[in-house]
Amino acid sequence: MANRDALRQFQTHLANRLQEARTSGVTASWLAVEAANGKYLFPLTQAGEIFPWTSARPVPYTNHWFLGVANLRGGLFGVVDLGGFVTGTERNNTLRDNARLVALNGALEINCALLIDRLAGLRTADAFRSSVPRAPDTPAFFGSGYIDAEGAYWQEINLQLLSQTPEFLSISA
Repeated sequence: MANRDALRQFQTHLANRLQEARTSGVTASWLAVEAANGKYLFPLTQAGEIFPWTSARPVPYTNHWFLGVANLRGGLFGVVDLGGFVTGTERNNTLRDNARLVALNGALEINCALLIDRLAGLRTADAFRSSVPRAPDTPAFFGSGYIDAEGAYWQEINLQLLSQTPEFLSISA
């Protein structure tokens, strides 16, 4: 019951922030998330609906980062552990209080949701003091990196490029 109340409070807070952004003329550019001790930025135009963690039905003979399929609001979605996919390490995916599923925008035409460890809110370019271009040895779906006021590094992930990456589309082990 406490988790539902916390989720309702968070959703109300996020809805209020979105409304404030609309009325003040400031638009958020990214949804900030955390996964596997990394901080990531999803372009809002590429991110879809946010769901509370729901267990996925396992699919045999798939990579460790493909958690299975889940019914999200009547649609069947593949569930990918973002942290496990990006780091390449198998993670313990037991239920975490702050875990969420972020669906990819329907315009990307792929029914996929990313498991993230924690939502960190909305960010605009003003939230960062500097940016660095994508390093050549990083995945093609990585965008620029950003340093916030506290010195934390945030990696932008282009969800459209991610959804077209052969490694991401090849779920078989």
